[in-house]
Amino acid sequence: MEFSGLILILSFLLLLLMRVPVAICIGAATFVAMLASIEFTAAATTVAQRMAGGLDSFALLAVPLFIMSGILMGQGGIARRLIEFAKVLVGTLPGGLGLVNVISCTLFGSISGSAVAATSAIGGFMIPAMEKDGYNRNFNAALTITSSTTGLLIPPSNVLIIYSLASGSVSIAALFIAGYVPGILLALSLMAIAMVYSARAGFPRSGRIPLRQAMPKLLDAIPSLLLVVIVIGGIIGGVFTATEASAIAVLYSLILAVGVYREVKPKELPALMIKTAETSAVVLLLIATSTAMSWMLAYENIPQSVSELLIGLSDNPLLILLLINIVLLLVGTFMDMTPAILIFTPIFLPIAESLGISPLHFGIMMVLNLSVGLCTPPVGSVLFVGCSIAKTRMESVLKPLLPMYAAMLLTLVLITLFPALSEWLPRVSGLID
Repeated sequence: MEFSGLILILSFLLLLLMRVPVAICIGAATFVAMLASIEFTAAATTVAQRMAGGLDSFALLAVPLFIMSGILMGQGGIARRLIEFAKVLVGTLPGGLGLVNVISCTLFGSISGSAVAATSAIGGFMIPAMEKDGYNRNFNAALTITSSTTGLLIPPSNVLIIYSLASGSVSIAALFIAGYVPGILLALSLMAIAMVYSARAGFPRSGRIPLRQAMPKLLDAIPSLLLVVIVIGGIIGGVFTATEASAIAVLYSLILAVGVYREVKPKELPALMIKTAETSAVVLLLIATSTAMSWMLAYENIPQSVSELLIGLSDNPLLILLLINIVLLLVGTFMDMTPAILIFTPIFLPIAESLGISPLHFGIMMVLNLSVGLCTPPVGSVLFVGCSIAKTRMESVLKPLLPMYAAMLLTLVLITLFPALSEWLPRVSGLID
């Protein structure tokens, strides 16, 4: 590694320790590293060109559009209807409200594409409702926090779009379909933990809902659930691309929130658009600066150096994947998911491909791995949102989180060991060979 590469890494870590926003850390570290090898004017020009080039992508249009769709869904009364739908399905089972929590977070997370949005929308309703019914507040918060990450695997998911961009070769449609089995497997593992924990703690069961009350709740949730059917069905059927699907999602969400459920007023739309712009700006700035850093990493041959180091330790693909997973788990504890994907995909994906691991399988594994970091201290964004909603301390939530961490890690091991869990659906759908 040359001197400028060392400067890149050290300056990035130093800025992170100083709590500088991640996007600024990435851009500033890249600029400083370029100054070490080329003159000021050339460095500034190169950084600007790489940042602009990183955003020059048709696929990236899907990010702000899916963000807009998720915000409309969050404000449009979708969360309450999905919770009522989940109660009808599993509310009478042991730990029924815990299972309702997991299913609701999974459904809302898949519709909104955001773990933080799912934690806020579902947690704001379910955490106090579960406590009122006799469940422990810290358990409620822990279950909501971990369950919200399932929507990052089940489409439409913004992080899968970002991985597709970072990989440079993986189809967004294939990634969307690949996330279903791992996402459902994660949800089922958390439901199992909820049932066992609830039975041991003696949490109450909910009463059976009469059919005449259940049918309206089911029917009321159908329009919300149809969003996923329309988006994914249209992509698989070749009716529209993933980017076009994001525009369809916004239109459908708008009709649902304003015209059908009428929980978003037309006068509220400008504020929602501003919120969309603010959220999108953060994500797109991260993408722009990360593109510049990725170019600098490649210029300094850092991915090749890391690849030689890991392959020098072993040529066993499973052992290399284990090492990569350990590194990513550590990364996830101090870095948010989007910059982690943008920075580490160009480093680790070539290593995986050289060992015969498909980019599709690696992407699903990487997203699931980094999802764990959203639920862990010191910087887990979903963890802090969940604790804030539950009005409890992080230290109090960590104990009930432990078995849920174990469930997430077990799912990660299964996804890592069995590529078919990620690749089967895209293969039978004809999206991969």
